[in-house]
This record gives sequence, structure tokens and C-alpha cells, in this order.
Amino acid sequence: MPLTPEAQSLAVILVGVVVLWVTEALPLPVTALLGAVACVVAGVAPAKEVFRPFSEPLVFLFIGSFMLAEAIRVHGLDRRLAFAVLGLPAVGERPGRILAAVALVSATISAFISNTATTAMMVAIAAGILAAIEDASPPAGSRDGSPAGPRLDPRFATGLMLAVAFAASIGGLATPIGTPPNLIGLAFIRNELGIEVSFLTWCAIGVPVAAILTLFAVLLLGWMFPAGVDRLPGVAELVARERTALGAWSCGQVSTAIAFGTTVALWIVPGILGLLLGAKHPLPAWFATHVPEGVAALLGAVLLFILPGGEGRRALAWEEAAGIDWGIILLYGGGMALGELSFSTGLAEALGRSLIGWLPTGPGASTALVAAATLVAVITSEFTSNTASANMVVPVAMALAAAGGGDPLTAALAATFAASLGFMMPVSTPCNAIVYGTGRIRLRDMIRSGAILDVAGAAVITVVMLIVGWLTR
Repeated sequence: MPLTPEAQSLAVILVGVVVLWVTEALPLPVTALLGAVACVVAGVAPAKEVFRPFSEPLVFLFIGSFMLAEAIRVHGLDRRLAFAVLGLPAVGERPGRILAAVALVSATISAFISNTATTAMMVAIAAGILAAIEDASPPAGSRDGSPAGPRLDPRFATGLMLAVAFAASIGGLATPIGTPPNLIGLAFIRNELGIEVSFLTWCAIGVPVAAILTLFAVLLLGWMFPAGVDRLPGVAELVARERTALGAWSCGQVSTAIAFGTTVALWIVPGILGLLLGAKHPLPAWFATHVPEGVAALLGAVLLFILPGGEGRRALAWEEAAGIDWGIILLYGGGMALGELSFSTGLAEALGRSLIGWLPTGPGASTALVAAATLVAVITSEFTSNTASANMVVPVAMALAAAGGGDPLTAALAATFAASLGFMMPVSTPCNAIVYGTGRIRLRDMIRSGAILDVAGAAVITVVMLIVGWLTR
């Protein structure tokens, strides 16, 4: 099928954008804006059509959820949760349990706030834990003249730091707002397939995937980086001291919890009502139409500017709200514009048809399509940002499935989930970069453990998406 002039121009622009994204010669949001501008100048589509994705409802879901996350960070609700879990009697001072608790907290927090912010906060907590452990029990092989006793294997520090980064990336899969690639994939699914994936529906898929991968990561890191001792003295004392320092709940924390709880309730109410009353009942439909997820997020964000934050201030000040990651929003808009144009110009369909010859046909074609979408997204995410990976791979996966007679929904979901993987390199995600910067991780350790987790993640996502495809037939 010959390409139209618009599709040919878009192909050239896309190649340039991908090169700039991979090389990071320009900031990623700037590249996305440049691609959108180039499409207007080259006549791919009118400016009104090109820039329409910047006003998508999901953009406002980004804005609202980012503001809620900022309030959680400002008032220290994330630290309160972290030390509450680490202080549980079941955790104690057992190294395996501490590793699991740190991973669980990282995954849980990152399901609702930025993976990067989660990692930055949890790295500080993990560093404090390691300092307390090493003060009480010097690492094996130290020559500081300390009395003989249990010696901490220095590999445990590597495992604990990697648990923070890996679990933060994995936890983002649990909810639609956990990481930007999720919302990008959802927008493509809605705009190109006409399918609405609700907050509750996503969680029904994402939570099991995140739970399985978090458990696998804990077992893998505990095996590869053992502590060498049965007990880590000093941890319980550190956690108790930090929890005491947090004190009672502040006015700002209560207000933030109310705003966040209200938003989450509005996100899940339509799904719960649908389960209780039936999908055809008018009440769930009314909620879905009048209080969509973006509006729910904005209502919660607005509450932050109304509820008190203590000391004569509100729960969130505009100066704090203005500091959210606007670059991600611009990257989303530009990437979505390029993705939608690839469909409207016929470029995605032509690309899908050209690639379909590489895949097997017959009864296993659907499995091959999902596995291919997952694998390409994982590989791409190792060399560029997860957001850019989703923008590049999801449209191609959908077109590939359509051209091969497969299910575009499962292919798109597989690519969306897999775009958030990428555990091998410090440049793969900001989470990896943050923990690598602590100096406690050797590159070869990150590559070895990350490669195994990449393979496991690709396998889990492929299997889960095939099950989803089977259930939705």
C-alpha cells in the first residue's frame, strides 16, 4: 500500500523524534513539542488537529494526580507509611523481611505517586537502615578493630538499594496513575479502539502483575545479595526513633489524606456500582459520564487548596503545585499527537503490514503478537525513557495486531505494561539512576539482576495479557 505524502512526511519526522529521544540530544519534552510543530509545518495535519491531544482529559488526570502526589510528599505521608510498615512486629530485624518490607513500601507508594519521587524518598530511608545496621554490625572484612560477631555481607546493601528501584518501577503498574506510560497506553486504546478501561479494571490487571513481579524481585535479590546473618541489629531502634520523630498526624497530613481518599473513592465508585447494580444500571453510567477519572483527580486537587494545612496555610500552596512535572505533560501531548497522526495518515497500518511477515501465522499468531509487543517494549525501555517507549511502541503494537488479525487491545496493554520495565541499566529509568548514584551498586550487579527481572517481567506480562484476551473474547 503506497504511503500518502502526509504519511511520508510523518515517517521522516518520527525517525528524527525517535533519534532525539534515544540520544537525549534535547530534553524529551522539547523533542515532543518539536515533533508536533514539525507536523504542522510539513503539512501532515492542521495545527488544531495536531495540538488536540494536549487538551485530552487524561492530561488533567496527570495534573490532578501530580498535585495530590506533591501534597503527599510535602506533608510526609509517604514517610509515615514507610516507617509504619517497617515498624510492624512481623518485619523486625530479619534481613529477608526488611528487604521485602522495603520493596512492598516502594511498590505501594509508587502506585500513586511518581516512581522517581518514591525512589528518592525510599533511598534515604534505606540508607538510614544500612547506616544503623553497619554501626551495630560492621560489614564482613572490615578492619576497624570492632569486636568479633555477626558480620553483614556487603552484598545486602546492593540488594536493598536495587529493591527500592525495581519495586518503585514495578509498583507503577498497579494503577493507571502509577506511571505516565499507563495513561499513554490508555489514551491510545480509547482513541483508536474506542474501549474505555476504568480505574478498577486496570487495577484488576495491574495489581496482580505488580504483586507477582515484586515477589519475584524480592526472592531474586534475596538470593543474589544475601545478608550473611540472621538478624540485623539496630534497625528496630532506628525505625522506632524515626516514627517518634514523625509525631502525631499534622493538620496538613489529615487534609491531604481526605483529598486523596476522596479522589480514590471517586475513581473506584463506578466500578463498584457496576458490580453491585449491573453494568446497564443508570447510576454507574452517570458517574462514569459526569465524574470521569480526570475530573475526580481535579476535584481532589482543588480540595487541597481549600482544606487547611496548618500554620495559617492550605494543604497545598500554588507555588508547590506549580512545581509538578509539567515536562511529562508536554511529552505526553507531543507523543500522543504523533501516535494519533500515525493512525490517521495510514502510517501505522503500513508499518504493521510490513512487520507482520516476521511473525508466525496460524493458531499461535495471537501469542506471538503479544510476546513480540512485550519484548519490543522491554528492549526499547532499556535505551530510552519509559514514556517515550510507550509513545513509540504502543501504536505499532496495535497496528501490528490489527494487520495480523490479532487482538489490538491485548497487544496495546502488553506494550503499555512492558514499557515500564527496563531494569538493566542506570539510564533505563530515573529510579535505576538514583540508586546507582549511591555508590553501593556495581554496574554488573544491576545488569545481571535487571536482565533476569526483565525476562521474568516479559513472561508474566505476556501470560497475563493472553489470559485477559481469553477472558474478554
